[in-house]
Amino acid sequence: MPTWILVVFAALAVIPSARADGIAEKATLCASCHGENGVPVDPKIPVIWGQNAGYLYVELRDFKRGARASEMMAPMVADMPRDEMMALAEYFSKKPWPNLGRKPADAATAERAQAVANSAQCSQCHLAGFLGASLVPRVSDQGFDYLLATLEAFRSGARANNVWMTDLMKAYSDEDMKALATYLAGL
Repeated sequence: MPTWILVVFAALAVIPSARADGIAEKATLCASCHGENGVPVDPKIPVIWGQNAGYLYVELRDFKRGARASEMMAPMVADMPRDEMMALAEYFSKKPWPNLGRKPADAATAERAQAVANSAQCSQCHLAGFLGASLVPRVSDQGFDYLLATLEAFRSGARANNVWMTDLMKAYSDEDMKALATYLAGL
């Protein structure tokens, strides 16, 4: 069992999130995986500090409904009411995006990624700089491992809460997705 899962279970024993009084206190449970300073404890976990509130809420809702599968997140939100999900989304959206210190992609990788992004019209949804807005996530400066796993999960259908992304990713090779994940992680 990965160490970060053990950390979450330990946090669950210490922090009664369902009985916590304030959103900041409830958010401490999230920090056990997503990081106390916004830097996730595992590279396959997304940055949520500074992420768009609408997107965060929709993902929490989808975890609760089962539209987005996650062994870790489903139990976290199973009994979470809508207003608490919205408050947590708003709380994390107001945090500053962490400085992850990632290096930009090399020129060849960036060129390939930009060709993929242009052909997929990524900036139509994720906007300039891939910062997203509202219900669309920021994907720039996310972790490479998380981005690649997400792109692969969309392509395989394992992540089924966005049919458009599933259909779109089927058109790209493993190398295209690696280039795109490398490029986005370094923005």
